[in-house]
Amino acid sequence: MTEILVERTSILPAPIAAAWAWHTREGAFERLTPPWERVEVIARDPRGLVDGAEVSLRVRVGPLSLTWVARHSVPHPGRGFDDTQVRGPFASFHHARRLESASAGETILSESIRAVPPLGPLGALGAPGIRSVLERMLRWRHDILHEDLGLLMATPAAPMRIAITGATGLVGRALAPFLTTQGHTVVPVSRRALPGGIRWDPSSGDLDAAAWEGLDAVIHLAGESIAGERWSAERKRALRDSRTGPTALLARTLATLERPPRVLLSASAVGIYGDRGDALLDEDASPAGDFLGELARDWEAAAEPARAAGIRVVHPRFGLILTPAGGVLDRMLTPFRLGVGGRLGSGTQWMSWVAIDDVLGALHHALVTDGITGPMNVVAPDAVRNTEFTATLGAVLSRPTILPVPAIALRAVFGEMADALLLASQRAEPSVLTATGYSFRYPELDVALRHLLGR
Repeated sequence: MTEILVERTSILPAPIAAAWAWHTREGAFERLTPPWERVEVIARDPRGLVDGAEVSLRVRVGPLSLTWVARHSVPHPGRGFDDTQVRGPFASFHHARRLESASAGETILSESIRAVPPLGPLGALGAPGIRSVLERMLRWRHDILHEDLGLLMATPAAPMRIAITGATGLVGRALAPFLTTQGHTVVPVSRRALPGGIRWDPSSGDLDAAAWEGLDAVIHLAGESIAGERWSAERKRALRDSRTGPTALLARTLATLERPPRVLLSASAVGIYGDRGDALLDEDASPAGDFLGELARDWEAAAEPARAAGIRVVHPRFGLILTPAGGVLDRMLTPFRLGVGGRLGSGTQWMSWVAIDDVLGALHHALVTDGITGPMNVVAPDAVRNTEFTATLGAVLSRPTILPVPAIALRAVFGEMADALLLASQRAEPSVLTATGYSFRYPELDVALRHLLGR
């Protein structure tokens, strides 16, 4: 029998009570799941972190889908708990976490994983690879815990009830567990009924105002994917209709409430600036006259009824959001891993990127910073040219990047969308974030990609 033992110890910037409370909150498991892992919670015990509670997961490994059931045990309440595999891919799996008070309000976190691969001697051949995966996971988890607990202690905001539209989208899926582990309550808003959520169908033009009473904040992320498919005239209408109409409906509804939210974060994008070459673009830069520029301009304007009613309205203008859990980086990984990645067009166009961790941090910063209103560029401090982005991703993956994709080929495949999303140059600056004291977790592309990909 080959047993794998992986251990890691870190000092967390929070007292032991805060570190323990973080682990007991809804969303802790999702927050500690690396974005490159394909893991989905399919059932969990509503009692939470107690002896005997079980969580059932669906784990995807390539084309395979496996069920993994783990059982909690809490031998040291307030100081540690264990997870043991009941059913799953390993012959045995035991994950122990221990918390110990350190000086100056800090906590020592020690984790150990003991795992026995399946299939006896045959499975033992894969032990080095399994060990590497587990080490990557623990390193990532400890980084996240350190940063999240640091934020929790630095900004002890009163717990808020926060509604999120688009809660099942790329940002929403990551945002909800981030906010709940910070001590807030998330109210998901969706076309289908979700536990504890608000159901709405924006296309019907009807919204139950009573369901929105008493919220502290609303984060509006809903909208059809800009890059989901080629832009036909019909697709453009769908992109517009999924943004301007629902935003106006939401803003009008919030404006009528007796107890409206204090703040509305209504999404936008740096595509509002269009193709601007080498120009530095802060939030005062004018919108472009192309499709994306006009769409984003009208999208932001649709929130005016909420602003007129005295609700603080912020428009996070997202850049290229980087996460292997979806979006552009996820789509790039396969060709780059195969060694066929390369620059797009001339490669001189600026890419305003941002790690998903800083998307979450920026949205939290906007929630708790009363001085932020209007547009807010959510991008890393240093945009890079496409050639630098390509070279950096290749270096992180240890793959060559020598096969450029000509602009004519991109236009043939994607049409107008190629010029707007792949070839346009936008060198946006996060002026509002930096001026209001936001500290980026991952301001440099190389460090961000290594974190996101566990390298």
